[in-house]
Order: sequence, then structure tokens, then C-alpha cells
Amino acid sequence: TMYHGKKDYENAIKYYTEALELNPSNAIYYSNRSLAYLRTECYGYALADATKALEVDKNYIKGYYRRATSNMALGKFKAALKDYETVVRVRPNDKDARMKYQECNKIVKQKAFERAIASDETKKSVVDSLDIENMTIEDDYTGPKLEDGKVTLKFMKEMMDWFKDQKKLHRKCAYQILVQVKDVLSKLPSLVEITLKETEKITICGDTHGQYYDLLNIFKLNGLPSDTNPYLFNGDFVDRGSFSVEVILTLFGFKLLYPNNFHLLRGNHETDNMNQMYGFEGEVKAKYTAQMFQLFSEVFQWLPLAQCINNKVLVMHGGLFSEDGVTLEDLRKIDRNRQPPDSGPMCDLLWSDPQPQNGRSISKRGVSCQFGPDVTERFLEQNKLDFIVRSHEVKAEGYEVTHSGKCITVFSAPNYCDQMGNKGAYIHLRGSDLKPEFHQFTAVPHPNVKPMAYANTLMQLGMM
Repeated sequence: TMYHGKKDYENAIKYYTEALELNPSNAIYYSNRSLAYLRTECYGYALADATKALEVDKNYIKGYYRRATSNMALGKFKAALKDYETVVRVRPNDKDARMKYQECNKIVKQKAFERAIASDETKKSVVDSLDIENMTIEDDYTGPKLEDGKVTLKFMKEMMDWFKDQKKLHRKCAYQILVQVKDVLSKLPSLVEITLKETEKITICGDTHGQYYDLLNIFKLNGLPSDTNPYLFNGDFVDRGSFSVEVILTLFGFKLLYPNNFHLLRGNHETDNMNQMYGFEGEVKAKYTAQMFQLFSEVFQWLPLAQCINNKVLVMHGGLFSEDGVTLEDLRKIDRNRQPPDSGPMCDLLWSDPQPQNGRSISKRGVSCQFGPDVTERFLEQNKLDFIVRSHEVKAEGYEVTHSGKCITVFSAPNYCDQMGNKGAYIHLRGSDLKPEFHQFTAVPHPNVKPMAYANTLMQLGMM
């Protein structure tokens, strides 16, 4: 069955869960529920169900595919390769199986190669091998250019219109933005602290995921960023949506224009593993080059991880921590210029989710944890904070208030992936009272380039 929309997936999960209670040894039910979990990004649960399907029937080929896709989604390429290998062994004449095996094998080899280079201590920045000064802009390029190497408001407006017409910014300009923004971000602490005066407000946006036309709509509804109209974008700017290059260059441009009043935090998708699977790497290679993707990767490593407003509100992409006792001082000390580790505070900030029940549980995503209202309560008390704002999860209304008002989710990609049917939202916070005020909006039309158009073929196939 093809499901569309979050409700359909949730109904499917409910349906197969009930079916499994009556018939716990049905591999197909486990496999189908695994797919519904994959589609809703619950990779941890998807993995468990695929494994269950195979325990029930080790000859159930789809189970291997499902488990491989779950592992791919989690960046566990070697584990995925094992399952593709099994299918090829069982079905030596299956062309599709061989193709998937080869594709996965290619990634495993590439990763090993990257590790070998990374351990070579002299890892140089892409910047060192670029001669941006001497890149020429051809006479027939009529698009926006930086003014004396600087981003101006005029440049930003021209660039946004240029992108709206699906045109490409000249690579020299893109490189200029990346090099400058790397410099700005690398000077920031891992925990950015800002103060809003009584009369000031800030707009907090959640995931935008390459939905460029919806980003433009936010600016239309809420005003362009400026020193008097500050914004905070809470991670996951890229992947899935097929206008990620346009989104990220626009956000980076505004960071250069208003460095003190336009804020960006890192999401779990500003990472190599995710970009390799969910489209950003493919998109940058299609629109520019592999070298430019490397530079994006370097810049992403310098994005701050959390932001504290008036010592009272803490903002991060994912959520709170796998253990108690983490302080703001601990966050300041995080050495963030790296790919996130598999566990610990940096991983949690990017990956964790709230849950309604007290305590902590294993994450539905297969990374970090889920934390309950008591965990939030203790953390806020210890750090003298009022509440947290996070993103990272699609919400039907674009936002959700949980943990007795102490944990707020905001998500700004409406009709996520062109199929979830959700609203988007952003939050206004005023210096006078720091009470969150929610503004909802719906998706706007975009040119006919499907989400995941640049994603890894195994992700596209595995979702079928």
C-alpha cells in the first residue's frame, strides 16, 4: 500500500500493531510496520521491526531490504552491506539486488577512504586550495555579484529573486559567501548567548529542509531579516527538499549581512552522513562541485549548537541529554568542530526528542534518547532556565507545547516532503515577557522538482 501524509503512517503503524497482537509470527506485518517507521524517520523502531521479521522468517527477502535501509539511514553502511550481501547470495540473478549491493559497497569503500585521509593529521581546508580572487565571472553571467567582495542588502534581494527563478549563483560568489561565513561562525562559542531588550523581539524558525519557496514566504509574512527584525533558524536547513543550496546560501548571506542579529544553529542534517543520504551532497555536486560540498561540510562543523536568550530560554535543534547534570558551562566547553559523536551532549543536542512519560527511553530514531517532563524540569531548575525551544520533529500544527509548557517544538517546513500535510510555524519571543507567540502558515507552490530528487538512490528505493 502507498501511504501519504503523517496520519496515514500513524494509522498504518496502529493497524499493524493490532494485527501483530493477533498474529505475532507474521513477517509481512513486521516488514510493513518497519516501512511506516522508516517513512516517519523512526529508524530505531524500523530496524527492530525488520530484525523481528527476519527472526520470524529468515527467508523473507523484504526483511533484509528494510533492515538495510534502516541501517543506511543511521549511517551504518557496513551493517547494511551485510544484508544486501545476503540477498545477492540467495538470489544471484536478481539485478536489483546486485545494484543495491554495489551502491552500498561503493559507500563503504568511500567511507574507508575518507577515514584514511582524515587520520592523516595534515587535513587541509578546501579554502587553501581555492584561488577565489582569480576566479573570473564570465561576461554572459547577468546574475547577482557581491559588492567589493561584500554581501549587501541589494545583493541579498537580487540573489533571492535569482534563486526564485531557479537560476544559479556564480560559483565565485558562492565561494566568497562560504569562506566569509566560515570565518564568522568559527569565532562564535558553541553556546551563543544573547540579550533581548524590553522592546525587542526575535523570530525563531524550526527546520526548513531545502524548502526555499516556503522560506521566502516566511520573509514575506514576517519581514526580511534586519538588525531590528532578528531571526534564529534552528538547524536542518538542508536535505530532503530539493532547493537546499538556495536555502543555505540565503541563510548564510543574511548571517554575513547581520552577524549579530541573524542566528543559525546546527541540526542533525548539517552533517556528512545525513547529507550523503538525504540529498544535500548530491544537490551541491549537481549544481556545483564535490569540492564545494567539502567546504559546506567544513562550514557546518562551525555552526553553534545552542543559544540562550536572556539567561532564561535555551534553544537547540534536538533536545536534552542522555544523563542528568549537564550544565550550560558544559555546553560552552563542547569542541564542536567535528562530525557529531554517536553519544554524549553534542549528539543529544542534535538528535534527542521529548516523550510524554517521565524518565528516558531508547530513541525511536536509533540515535540519542527520548526525555520525559521530569528530565526537562530538573535540567531547567539546575540551570535556572524557564523553558526550552527545539525543532527536529514534524508537527501537524507547525508547533507543539509539551512538558507543562517547558518544552516547545517549532517546525517550519509546511507540507514536509510534499506529503505530510502539516502547517509550518515560527515563534515570536519578546524581551519584555519571553512568552512564546505562535504564527502558523501553510505551504506555497514550488517548481516541479520533487523532494529527495538528489538523495542517494538507496534511500529513494528503500522507502518504496
